[in-house]
Amino acid sequence: MLDRTTFAMSGEIGPEAIVCIPTFRRPTGLKKTLESLAAQVRTKNFAVVVVENDAEKLEGKRVADAIFASRALRGFCVVEHTQGNCSAINTAFRTALAQFSTADLFLMIDDDEEAAPDWLAGMIDTARSSGADLVGGPVLRHFESDAPPSLQRHPLFYSTITGSGETTALHGTGNCLIHRRVLEALGEPTLDVSFNFLGGGDMDFFTRCRIAGFRSYWNADAKVFETVPAQRTKTPWVLRRSIATGAINYRIDQKRYRGLRGTAWLILKNAISLGIAPLRALRALFTTGHWLPASHPLCLSIGRNLAAFGLAPKPYQAANITPLFETAPDSAARTQLSEG
Repeated sequence: MLDRTTFAMSGEIGPEAIVCIPTFRRPTGLKKTLESLAAQVRTKNFAVVVVENDAEKLEGKRVADAIFASRALRGFCVVEHTQGNCSAINTAFRTALAQFSTADLFLMIDDDEEAAPDWLAGMIDTARSSGADLVGGPVLRHFESDAPPSLQRHPLFYSTITGSGETTALHGTGNCLIHRRVLEALGEPTLDVSFNFLGGGDMDFFTRCRIAGFRSYWNADAKVFETVPAQRTKTPWVLRRSIATGAINYRIDQKRYRGLRGTAWLILKNAISLGIAPLRALRALFTTGHWLPASHPLCLSIGRNLAAFGLAPKPYQAANITPLFETAPDSAARTQLSEG
């Protein structure tokens, strides 16, 4: 079920780009995200769609409504009652497509991120100049606690894409631009809701984009900044997230490889992963000098093989979401939580 707030564009030129933001129990983070969008330079012809995924407390909606009412940004907030990251993202893109018929560029940023002042202009310029169907950019992490450099080099905290240029595929929706033609060609749902609580719906989406022949481009200068809470630097969280990533990889492969031959290939691929994971772990240990980044290949393989038996974590389920900040929260954000 969806609660929709009407947004009139009377007398205004239709925006060329729409920024979509799904939010769940991060009112303070969302406020910072929206403020960073209000501070964008070189372009003001855009609108924002926020999707509140906590239909009970509606803290994010109150934050968004206040900012839109102040006219610091053009946009509106809707409520998606079905809890889940993919459900919220699907509602964001569906609503944006329907409400803004003249826009052809749709971007997404998370509610724990802040955009650099020239982020939006850079993403739009790259889409126009490259002709790419999808554009991505880096998410630079700011660690709330003093995380050691070895942990900051963990694959969970940086992108494997470094320089600007055409790339095989994007990996996450935390900093991306998608052309209307992509969303219309792939149809609904944009993200597979079976990934709602596992995560990885964005990875699955970009895999489908690559298979469909859409071109992806990377702009290394279009930066957004994410705050990494202290909870996410602790060993249990890192290990669980690595295992979940392995399960995600398996689920994406499972959708692609079907039938007896597909099943055989999946079994073989899982067996291969078990065999080469120790070698990759040793290489990572040599590179980083820390056992935790070195454990990532092993956890990926464990996650793949657990998923083959129907066992997978649900880090995005509300009951499993971990606190975003361990410091005492302010009165406006008593229930700040992070999607773990």
